[in-house]
Amino acid sequence: MDRTGDQPSEVASGVGCDAALADDLGWGLGVVFRAYVTAADAAVAELPGGPRGYQVLAAATRSDVGSQLALAQHLGIDRTVMTYLLDDLHAAGLIERHQDPADRRVRRVVATEHGAAMLIELDRRLRGVEARVLDPLDIEERDAFRAQLRRLATQIDTLDPVDDHCALAQLPDAELPRLRPTGARAAPVQR
Repeated sequence: MDRTGDQPSEVASGVGCDAALADDLGWGLGVVFRAYVTAADAAVAELPGGPRGYQVLAAATRSDVGSQLALAQHLGIDRTVMTYLLDDLHAAGLIERHQDPADRRVRRVVATEHGAAMLIELDRRLRGVEARVLDPLDIEERDAFRAQLRRLATQIDTLDPVDDHCALAQLPDAELPRLRPTGARAAPVQR
């Protein structure tokens, strides 16, 4: 489509696929997402559970996550998978499970000092990943891009919240929500 979205852009014969798709939002989002995910996965690769381990460690360090079950539900991780992930993070000395004083059946997930220090290093690496992905943009463009992306993501999530954002991002045919009447479930937008 052209910049107005009204009609397809004209493409000269013999032009490569990248040029032919340059104005396609899906292609652009996919390329940027793939670059970010590949580099971010490498940045947290040594952490048990990789990106999921990072999410657990960040939640255990920066919030009062409550029980293992609440953490699993918040992150959209199956309870059984969460147990194994927590076992691996505990074995690495990154988290501990503390008995909840209000309910001895409940275990709270808490980062160790080593886990909090590891998170600082992982955050530094991930900021480096973001800087490399956004390198073609100047500072003002980066700030504008982040602000626009945050606005779009927040609006879309408000219209059609999902239980597991990571699983949604992995769907190649994820559908976009559209406005719906208050109290009604969003209907998918067909592409």
